[in-house]
Amino acid sequence: MAKNIQSLERAAAMLRLLAGGERRLGLSDIASSLGLAKGTAHGILRTLQAEGFVEQEAASGRYQLGAELLRLGNSYLDVHELRARALVWTDDLARSSGESVHLGVLHLQGVLIVHHVFRPDDSRQVLEVGAMQPLHSTALGKVLSAYDPVAHSEVLQVPREGFTPRTVTDLKEFETLLDTTRAKGWAADVEETWDGVASVAAPIHDRRRMPVGAVAITGAVERVCADGELRSELVAAVRDCARAVSRDLGAGRF
Repeated sequence: MAKNIQSLERAAAMLRLLAGGERRLGLSDIASSLGLAKGTAHGILRTLQAEGFVEQEAASGRYQLGAELLRLGNSYLDVHELRARALVWTDDLARSSGESVHLGVLHLQGVLIVHHVFRPDDSRQVLEVGAMQPLHSTALGKVLSAYDPVAHSEVLQVPREGFTPRTVTDLKEFETLLDTTRAKGWAADVEETWDGVASVAAPIHDRRRMPVGAVAITGAVERVCADGELRSELVAAVRDCARAVSRDLGAGRF
């Protein structure tokens, strides 16, 4: 078996480090986190910077991901059939609901956001494409865990962190929650991941009737919920969107 190229492994680890947590890191932080000599880390960073994958902030000297990665990522997303099929439907969902819409897929024991439609108002918002969300507490993650056997296996292997007092961390209770999700056809996250934020999600299936992703509406609790419950019209809208995308992927009626 061919051996992996160590310099490429280190460069990949460096990019993952810059992509998670604090987005700007100094040379010493990067070298220490990856167990590298500062000279080695600096050489890799210099190469990544020359290729546009890493940028160095002039004022602080700290490093962050570069624009070339965004270009490559968008190129990948543009040919991603799920995202392509969902573009029109998710735009319509955001417009009709007045809330943000996220499209997520299983990736590295979490949910990768592959498409994000902003809430259609003038408020300041941050694009979350490329962000990772936990499987056990988010609406997207619970839907994937309920319908995708791989996601279900992975969510059982990772720690179920209690982000808020509402987060379900007990295994038996979590499995019951997934049973409920399958029975209803959708999942909710009402302040289980972030205080003051609620979300509802439904699964998307492909032509083989396999779960390939999930779509969610996310917004402030006071807008997404009424009298302590998710607004029924938002639940219906998310499910309709998921069915429409599934049909476009060849899944037929759900």
